[in-house]
Amino acid sequence: MRQISLSNRFFFLFGLAVIITAMGYVSHQIIWLSAISFYGIGLLLICDLLFLFVVVKPVRYVKHYQEKLSLGDRNAIKLTLTNIGKTKVWFTVNEGYPVDMQERTKHYEASLNPLESLEISYEYIPKKRGIFGFSDTYIFTKSIFGLIERRSIISQATPIHVYPSIVQMKRYEQMLFQQNKIQSGIKRVRKIGMSREFEQIRNYVPGDEIKSINWKATSRKNELMVNQYQEEKSQNVYCIIDKGRIMQMESMGLSMLDYAINSTLVLSNICLHKSDKIGLFTFSDKLGATLSASNKRIQLKKILEVLYAQKTTFQDSNFELLQQHVNDKVRTRSLLLLFTNFENPFTLQRSLPYLLQLKKRNLLVVVMFKNEELEQFSTLSPTNQRQFYQGILASKMLIEKEKMAKQLNAMGIQTILTKPEELSTAVINKYLTLKAKGLL
Repeated sequence: MRQISLSNRFFFLFGLAVIITAMGYVSHQIIWLSAISFYGIGLLLICDLLFLFVVVKPVRYVKHYQEKLSLGDRNAIKLTLTNIGKTKVWFTVNEGYPVDMQERTKHYEASLNPLESLEISYEYIPKKRGIFGFSDTYIFTKSIFGLIERRSIISQATPIHVYPSIVQMKRYEQMLFQQNKIQSGIKRVRKIGMSREFEQIRNYVPGDEIKSINWKATSRKNELMVNQYQEEKSQNVYCIIDKGRIMQMESMGLSMLDYAINSTLVLSNICLHKSDKIGLFTFSDKLGATLSASNKRIQLKKILEVLYAQKTTFQDSNFELLQQHVNDKVRTRSLLLLFTNFENPFTLQRSLPYLLQLKKRNLLVVVMFKNEELEQFSTLSPTNQRQFYQGILASKMLIEKEKMAKQLNAMGIQTILTKPEELSTAVINKYLTLKAKGLL
């Protein structure tokens, strides 16, 4: 009995039969229609019950989705519904959407001929990393009369695993290595200086630089020969992610920590393609994960698994502890990309001595985020005195952040100040620029 539910059509017919009965008290000539109406509805109910539980078989339901979903990206989820019976069926599907989608009104109605299949697709954009679950799916099967619906409940035991954006990582890889840099915002960087490793001596080709001519080899071969160089490889790059409370700020549904994690995964993939070694540190009020720099392909999988489990804390970050830990673990000069966020000059001044210590032995790049809400607020036209002063305060905070970035640059600390959604492009451009200039 729990599988049976009465449809709207049944209540409409039952209400019509009640109206006919009521009219029979006014005109006794039509009282016989009342009995026919109720007996007819009862007969149709019996036919529906026999049809749904004897003739019709429940619709087969299968859900398809990737094992690892990408944070902040459109992930396709496909449903396959198959009629395994020998008669046509009508049904309604109330899909068990992921809990954080908060979808409660959308459903699908369709009919299937014998042995026919139907595919339904929708997109899921996760806003948090971790393990999530689907809600139960309800399928209501109807017969040709449609007075009764047979309810089937499908529980979703398989969880959803939301990882840092693998889709974004592959997209930037294609943009960078398939000559689509202009469309993605990745700059073409001219190589400066001779900070490259010698590869081979080859014949001169028109267009080669004169200074690359090898005069000794030219005299031996009696033809112009040039030295060919390649970019230095196996350089150390470390991504350092701040997990303090300041990284809990959100933009477009994602926290600053999630943006930093997605960009770290993108940069790690590119560094490995360029044969550089990539490592990882996380910290807050205490030390987090540590991965030594390596250029093995398995390193990307290790980084993905570490990033998957990172969460922000409600404490202020301890930069002194970070500086001591990095000095202990990083023995050779490396590129350190520190993803953090200083919202006022006081927090910067407190952390500045430790940043300068990190800069002494390494090439330090501090990555900070622009506050888009403040930017929007500062451009609004005020309608009262309160909004006027709030706009001035927002503009002051934006100017202070730009001053902090200039202060770090003046002290020899490379700085990236960017919008959260443009972070990956900005980090890649900075990495390519530093590598081309031979500063690494």
